[in-house]
Amino acid sequence: MTEGPLFGKILLFILPLMATNLLQTFYNAADMMVVGLSSEPDAVGAIGITGAFINLVLNIFVGFATGANVVVARHLGAREDDRTSRTVHTALAISLLFGSASMILGLFISRPVLAMMGADCKLLDLATLYTQIYFAGVPFLALTNYLIAIFRAKGDTKTPLYVLAAAGLLNVVLNLFFVLVCDMSVEGVALATSISNLTSALLLLFKLSRDAGPCRFRFKKLCIDRSAFKKIVYIGVPAGVQGSLFSLSNMLIQSSILQINNAMCPPTGTYQPVVKGNSAAANLEGFAYTAENSVYQGAITFTSQNTGAAKYERVWRVMLCCYAITLCVSLLFGGTIFLLKEPLLALYDVAPGAAGSLEQIAYDAACTRIIYLLIPYFLIAFMEVGCGVVRGLGKSMSSAVISLLGACVLRVVWIFTVFRANPTLEVIYFSYPLSWALTAIAQFLCAALALRQLVKTRRSADEIHLMKLHH
Repeated sequence: MTEGPLFGKILLFILPLMATNLLQTFYNAADMMVVGLSSEPDAVGAIGITGAFINLVLNIFVGFATGANVVVARHLGAREDDRTSRTVHTALAISLLFGSASMILGLFISRPVLAMMGADCKLLDLATLYTQIYFAGVPFLALTNYLIAIFRAKGDTKTPLYVLAAAGLLNVVLNLFFVLVCDMSVEGVALATSISNLTSALLLLFKLSRDAGPCRFRFKKLCIDRSAFKKIVYIGVPAGVQGSLFSLSNMLIQSSILQINNAMCPPTGTYQPVVKGNSAAANLEGFAYTAENSVYQGAITFTSQNTGAAKYERVWRVMLCCYAITLCVSLLFGGTIFLLKEPLLALYDVAPGAAGSLEQIAYDAACTRIIYLLIPYFLIAFMEVGCGVVRGLGKSMSSAVISLLGACVLRVVWIFTVFRANPTLEVIYFSYPLSWALTAIAQFLCAALALRQLVKTRRSADEIHLMKLHH
């Protein structure tokens, strides 16, 4: 990563990573697609409204996984084998602790939080059941995410791809078994996801225990090293807080969508169309986000290794290459979903109906989200790459503050002002591309300033060193 041409290497790194991330996204997509085959009409909507709340809890340990990725990559770039090993084992210990804490928290607060968001009656019961079973498997999900971060840091994106391919296939088979054979709905797909997460965690851990380098896992080395923990926390806390606060703003948006739904249809009804349509479109959007987020992960890893090797000029090239790749990825995925929206939405049991029918309301809600979010999706792609570069440079707090102000705070203010004056889906969805554009510009400027300062500092250090040699 620190020598030779960059574009081809970044692309080869990103493609398996993208396939891996898409498989993880397919877990949730398979849940919603298969549960649409059950006899429960509100099952798709129930799973959809849980996403923001689940991410609120999960993003804490996902942020720390990002910290582990950055720290391990830096030590590898600097050829510090002992520190690499201590960081790897510290990260895995953290994953088990945070995963267990997230599980306990999620089990206890699921129902009151979902009710506070506006879920009611049967929709609340279904969403709570799904969320509680899902959180029971969160420790395995946490371990999987940290293991994937370690493999990425050392440049191996193929192993997670193979493991998650196998786990994803298992997830689909179990989904079909629990829903079609055992006649379950949301509880069946949640159970299938938890079993799949357990399987992927065990397979990845086994593979890491056979690694020949400094990342090799040994149970006897599992501990929390104070120095490694501080470094992971320094990068991970801002990332985790940023992700969780984003989820809070998304929970507010989800609550606003429920408000629109309840204004059109009574919450006691057997079918909540706006919720279902929005959930289906958001799930499809998840594939586009996952694809471009893979470029973000690549930006973090390449930036971190070159920063560790003090090759700051290469970081500029990393950023430009990632911008070019993520533009193509966002246009490809966003355009494909837009053009094929009708058959893709049909996979979630969302299809056009008679004018004014509940089916047509659901389909219109889904199409509105796709048009407003996926056509300008390149904006979030630029935002993510800038964030990845800034984070890889060690400026995680700066990245978090920019993202929170430019996206999270703006959306909250938007909901309490513009949406309150004009409560429509279009107004809600327009807040997304607006926030992406502003944040993307700010992240680029922050990366440029940070790189300029690092280059200036290194040149000053080199001049001092040459002066000492001369004297």
